[in-house]
Order: sequence, then C-alpha cells, then structure tokens
Amino acid sequence: MRNRNNHSITFKKKLNKSGKIFRAYNELQLKYGELLDKNDDVVDIKFNVLLKDFELGNSYTTDFVCCKRNGEYMVREVVYKKNLLKPAVIKMLEASHNYWISRGIKDYGIVIGE
Repeated sequence: MRNRNNHSITFKKKLNKSGKIFRAYNELQLKYGELLDKNDDVVDIKFNVLLKDFELGNSYTTDFVCCKRNGEYMVREVVYKKNLLKPAVIKMLEASHNYWISRGIKDYGIVIGE
C-alpha cells in the first residue's frame, strides 16, 4: 500500500496474468508480483489499484488484487519489516484492511520482507 504521489524507484516488467506492464515501486513488490504470476491458483493480477473513497484520501493504492481460480479475490499489501511498526504504516494497513473487508474481500494479507 502506498500513496501514489510518493513513488521513487520503478521496476517495470510484463506479468502474463495482468495484461499490463507491472510497475513495482520496490524490490519486494517486484518479487511478490513475479511469485503471483507463477502461482497456478491466481488467474488475474491487478496491481497498484487505486482505492476510491478511501478514508485516508484519494491517492492511495493497494499493491495487489488477484482473482483466484475459484472466482474469489485476494488482496495483498507488501511492506518491509523495518517499516512494519511505523505508526503511519500501521494506520494505512488498518485502513486498507477495513476498506477491503467492507467490500466483501475475505482473503486479505500482508507480505512482509526483510
């Protein structure tokens, strides 16, 4: 999860399950996108999905929204371990979780990297 107005490094890669050029804003997001692309249970990947009517503002995105083979959706946010306990990050992750739960998404998770 991130504020789309505050990006720095961008990695670009074609993901077969997205139909678009994937733009990752850190190495963890890039590696997790590659893992999702290889996951047989995932059939469609959307990345950097804009959160409309989000409680923290209209410039926030979710890292991954994926459709699974069974038709259910899963949402994943990626965060580095060193940032996990920062109050702003905690606030964003809690708000993201509430956002997706209120939209019926049950499979919500946080990917934590070193």
